[in-house]
Amino acid sequence: MRIGHGYDVHRLVEGRKFILGGVEIPYDRGLLGHSDADVLAHAVSDALLGAAALGDIGCLFPDTDDAYAGADSLLLLREVCRHVRMAGYEIENIDATVLCQQPKLRPYILQMRQKLASACSVETGQMSVKATTEEGLGFTGAGEGVAAHAVCLLREREAAPEK
Repeated sequence: MRIGHGYDVHRLVEGRKFILGGVEIPYDRGLLGHSDADVLAHAVSDALLGAAALGDIGCLFPDTDDAYAGADSLLLLREVCRHVRMAGYEIENIDATVLCQQPKLRPYILQMRQKLASACSVETGQMSVKATTEEGLGFTGAGEGVAAHAVCLLREREAAPEK
């Protein structure tokens, strides 16, 4: 078994869509980043890559490469999972927490879980997403940005028995 942790943060700005866990959420601001800036998908990607000792999302999809400008982070996550499986691992479960003062995320949590699970080719029951405010403290509490943490558990695939 291998454990991985991922963390990501992006600033909230005007003129961008607010995409979290692959779900577009109505809000007056969105997350600033080279891709769609989906902090949740990025944190999950980093947890998976870390558990498999494959670096981080910036190694696979550098923000200096125009090919990833505006990229759909769920597609990037799908590619991360392909790399993890090629390295000989299967996903047991993923647990993620989003730190976000506004907007309220509860109505979107199930949809996020479903989209992330689909991108990872796992069951929705293997993908947990929680959201919390920070009681007005720090940059997330002040509404300046959104952060996400994710942990995952990978299982090394058993080798096929010799014939």
